[in-house]
Amino acid sequence: MDERRLVKVSKYLSRHLRHDPGRIGIELDEHGWVEVEVLLKALADRNFHVTRDELDAVVALNDKQRFAVRDGKIRANQGHTVDVDLDLTPVAPPPVLYHGTTGGFVGTIREEGIKSMNRHHVHLSPDRETAVKVGSRRGKPVVLVIDAARMAGAGHAFYKSENGVWLTDHVPAWAITLVS
Repeated sequence: MDERRLVKVSKYLSRHLRHDPGRIGIELDEHGWVEVEVLLKALADRNFHVTRDELDAVVALNDKQRFAVRDGKIRANQGHTVDVDLDLTPVAPPPVLYHGTTGGFVGTIREEGIKSMNRHHVHLSPDRETAVKVGSRRGKPVVLVIDAARMAGAGHAFYKSENGVWLTDHVPAWAITLVS
């Protein structure tokens, strides 16, 4: 599968497994899973043909490991705007995590912290390099250092998704240091 096709299929799957499953006529279960065969049929019914081999390649080769396949079902690992319970267990975070953004959001973040907005959680990176990549998607990146140990000590819950992204409900302004 060439890189352009990989990206195209990944984006299409992200949109429908995270945000708008009804648009292609699928229904996610309470944990975000859908039968692979049901998904492939729904895609074909909308003239977006994806073979099982292509789907498996997207799952295996996606650099962000956005999807999981288990027991004949597929789901997005995180980032949902639709109501799903990813069945995540709170875990102790490392002392420091990172968040990549752009300069246009820094003022609001300094005042209000980092909010999940329309997603279930705030996404945090385990390393600075990943945060730079995330921030670069929308312009010149700004990297924020998150005092995860202090947040955990104050009672904030952290979760780690299957693909290594750290999740929390909100990052208060007092836990953020601007780096760049």
